[in-house]
Amino acid sequence: MRAWRALGWIAIIAVGLFLFQVLRTVVISVIVGVFITALLLPPARWLMRRGLNRALATAVVFVSGLLVGGAFIALLVPPTIASVSDLSASLGKAVTDLNSLAAGFGLNGAAVVDQVGDYLSKQGQTIATGALTGVRTAGEILVGTVLALILAVYFVHGGDRLFRWLVELTPVQARRTLVDSGELIFTVIGRYIRGVALVGLVDGFFIGLALWIMGVPLALPLAVLTFVGSFLPVVGAFAAGLLAAVVAFVAKGWLVALIVVAVTVLVQQLEGHVLAPQIYGRALDLPGAVIILAIAVGSLVAGIIGAFLAAPVTSVVVALLHRNVTAAEGAPAPARAGPGSHPPAKESPA
Repeated sequence: MRAWRALGWIAIIAVGLFLFQVLRTVVISVIVGVFITALLLPPARWLMRRGLNRALATAVVFVSGLLVGGAFIALLVPPTIASVSDLSASLGKAVTDLNSLAAGFGLNGAAVVDQVGDYLSKQGQTIATGALTGVRTAGEILVGTVLALILAVYFVHGGDRLFRWLVELTPVQARRTLVDSGELIFTVIGRYIRGVALVGLVDGFFIGLALWIMGVPLALPLAVLTFVGSFLPVVGAFAAGLLAAVVAFVAKGWLVALIVVAVTVLVQQLEGHVLAPQIYGRALDLPGAVIILAIAVGSLVAGIIGAFLAAPVTSVVVALLHRNVTAAEGAPAPARAGPGSHPPAKESPA
């Protein structure tokens, strides 16, 4: 029976992956919509508890979010353009420094640059094809983003009603399990999104502050990139720190680049050992190797969007498996929410 059950689960997973590939844009939009809902539902509920109806609370939350996002973009674009100009002026000096460094190791830096240029010119057709693919991908991202926002508005306004309607379509004996699973999934996603956003905000603030104090161009965009990179655990922090060090090297030289690396490592250590455990709780209780493998699989299945969704989806799967094991052993569930626990009903759209 166990063998047949395992084969059944394998078949279900295979069918699910096939449907995901066929309906990838829609499925990803639904998942992102749930993530946005997990982020915006608490303030909407706070407003409803103070007398606002569903429609007005939903409108206030989403309009406020759009205004904050628009103001942030307006604040970000001008310094980014100015910093790119400053960075371009420093690029020649950085190339000279790299040539000197290469010469110190017995390499011809100018020849390496010429070879890279020749390679890029020969790969022009491939680059053009990749650009067309990027345009198509950007179109899919735009459509998916609009759909995710529309779904998030609906989920915040009436997600509990939709969830009850879906549960009532299932057999009676399965409804309690589905409700419990929905509560657990929504709680884990909510803790993950809010925790990552807060941790990323702290990381971006301190790293951006250090870059600004040292006069590194693109300090604000790099701080934003650090914030975004926090949604890609392990890999995102490394990539954002590496890019910040490269910009610092191009603009200010080796010494400032090393200081940026040291600051990035210090902030990451503070996050990993002090901040994140207090904020996440058990919402992302996954070993680093598992996170890296999940991100790799997610990127293969759904590109960059899949990479960003891999960690929370894996956390949800682990939470469900842990709960099933706990239920099978007959042990009571822990009181706190997260993987392996029963969350309170008030955290669920149901």
